[in-house]
Amino acid sequence: MKELNMQKIFNDQINVPASLLKNYKKLHITETEAMLLLHLYRIHLEGDLFPTPDKLQSFLTISKEDCSKILRKLIQMSLLSIEEDKEKDKVEEYYSFEPLWRKLYLEKEESKKEEVDHFGEIFLRYEQEFGRPLSPFEIEMINLWIDEEEIPKELIYAALREAVLMAKINMKYIDRILRDWKQKGIKSVHDARLQGKNFHSQTNNNESKDEDINTKELYYNWLEE
Repeated sequence: MKELNMQKIFNDQINVPASLLKNYKKLHITETEAMLLLHLYRIHLEGDLFPTPDKLQSFLTISKEDCSKILRKLIQMSLLSIEEDKEKDKVEEYYSFEPLWRKLYLEKEESKKEEVDHFGEIFLRYEQEFGRPLSPFEIEMINLWIDEEEIPKELIYAALREAVLMAKINMKYIDRILRDWKQKGIKSVHDARLQGKNFHSQTNNNESKDEDINTKELYYNWLEE
C-alpha cells in the first residue's frame, strides 16, 4: 500500500475562518452560501481576487446562475463588496471580505463591550441605592443572577426597587424576591405587576384567611406606584 505523503497534505491546508463556520447561521446565510464564501476565500488566497461565477460553479453543485444570485445576495446583505484597485496601470475590480470580517469580528467585539457596559449599569445602580461600594459577596450574587440564572436586567432592577420601597435594602431580601418570581414563572416586570394584582385580589376576597406575610411584602408597594 502506498504511504501517505504527509508533507503534501500539510501543504494543501488553508486557514478557514472558524467564526464563519460557527456563526454563518447567525448571519442568515445557508450552507450553500457559506460554502460559496469559503471557495471564494480559497480562490482569493490562490491569487484570483475576482473569480467569475463560471469558476465558482465548477467547485459547487449549483449552476452558474445560482452562483451569480448568491454573490448579489451576499453583496446586498453587506457580507461582500466589490472594490476597485486603482494602484495598478489598469483599474481592476475585486471582491472584498472586509464587510464579512467586520460582522464576524468587529461587530461581535462591539456587541460584547456593549453587553459588559449594559450589565455594568446594574452594579452602579445597586451601589447608588446601597450608598456604598458592593462587597465581593454582593458582586458575586449579582453575577450569579446574570450569568447562571440568566435573570433579565429589568427584573434585577425591579427587585431592587421593591426592596427600596420596602426599606429592606439587602441582597438576601432581593434574592428572595427574585427567587419568588422565578418560582412563579415571572419573567418580566409586566408579569410581576400582574402577579401582584392577582395576589391583592385574592387577599381582599379572603381577608378571614391566614396570609403569607412574606409574599405580601414582595408585592405590596410595587403596585401602589
